[in-house]
Amino acid sequence: MTVIRRYTPATTRRRVVAAVTAVVTAFPAAAALPVPADAVPPVASKVETIPCPRPKVKPPKGRPARPTPPPDDPVLRAVGGDGLATDGLVVPAGSPRPPALTATSWLVADLDTGEVLGGCGPHVYGTPASVQKLLLVATVLDKLDPKQVMTATAGDLDIEVNSSAVGLVKGGRYSIETLWLGLLLNSGNDAANALARLGGGAGGLPATIDDMNAEAKRLGAYQTHAVTPSGLDGPGQFTSAYDLALIARSCFAKPDFRKYALTRTAQIPAQKKLKRGGFQIQNENKLVYNYKGALGGKTGFTTLARHSYVGGAERNGRRLVATVLGAEAAPLRGWQQGAALLDWGFALPKDASVGKLVAPEDVAATSTAADGSAAPAAPAQGGKDASAAGTTTDRGLSLGMAAVIAVVLAATPLLLLLTQRRRRRVRSR
Repeated sequence: MTVIRRYTPATTRRRVVAAVTAVVTAFPAAAALPVPADAVPPVASKVETIPCPRPKVKPPKGRPARPTPPPDDPVLRAVGGDGLATDGLVVPAGSPRPPALTATSWLVADLDTGEVLGGCGPHVYGTPASVQKLLLVATVLDKLDPKQVMTATAGDLDIEVNSSAVGLVKGGRYSIETLWLGLLLNSGNDAANALARLGGGAGGLPATIDDMNAEAKRLGAYQTHAVTPSGLDGPGQFTSAYDLALIARSCFAKPDFRKYALTRTAQIPAQKKLKRGGFQIQNENKLVYNYKGALGGKTGFTTLARHSYVGGAERNGRRLVATVLGAEAAPLRGWQQGAALLDWGFALPKDASVGKLVAPEDVAATSTAADGSAAPAAPAQGGKDASAAGTTTDRGLSLGMAAVIAVVLAATPLLLLLTQRRRRRVRSR
């Protein structure tokens, strides 16, 4: 029998505040006591690992080794629900078996309700490739006028040799709308550089990278760290299937993104002064052509990341998104793996859930609920949470007091108030 407990934000805050108050009142000297790091019990434990269904295929020869991910953080692994803190499969009790995929991790969620329908290693770190362009969309789309015309620079064209490009030319003039189409239809890394440069204002592309990382944290995508705006590989650049769903949800909420993502063809204008002709580009996301109710999404591939994919679709008033990381192209291509997951998700009851996509307003509220400090940043390059850097918190709490609070929070139904306000024991069939 599935046991479900529901907690409202108000109830959770009251319980945590009451628990912390009780401890501090009963042990007023505890705040000043030094507490060894190993005296604080872990705030989460991994659920039973159930293997994800995988096809019987050999990995391709010459596939590079996976980059070393940041150390696992049990708090970050459980954002959205305790059941998501697994390297294996998490699905609703009694659900049909999900498709066998080569993807190292994946997730299916409802774009409107935020319910997570199922996943494979939802919080396992993965390399994003070009699906990272969705984070660029989430960060910059609303900052730029689509009708604005810009001039391409040499820096915009400074991309990895043989990587995907829409074909901008130095000195060419293009509308912002054309750049977005080049980014989403052709996965243009040159378009990504140009949009990042423009979106960063005086700070240029580096400022946009900073903004992308800040936007990821605002969305609750704590395991995401951007190094490039395009998704071209960079040291310390990671994301997770769960984080991708958060980012995709933000993108699909934007009308311009939905319009661009469903566009099948677009025209890149001629540059007469530069004696360059115009040409047509096509949407590389095959879901748009082949899946009923497709909403679009984003493809991705690098030799290191392998295939990544984000795709959304709508059926009978229900909008789902599927995210895929670390997939191979056989026996199913990335978009086909996304389509198979969408089929599986649409077959589930509307109330099926194993967790929740956190909402930005909840992230903002819970990040200051305990002590008013900022939410912990993902240790994207192997670092620790900011609160562990010194002996006091932003409000001057001693290390002993912080440890007491950590112990109390560990005993609450939420993990440091960052996890979803719902706990479910899930069993896969």
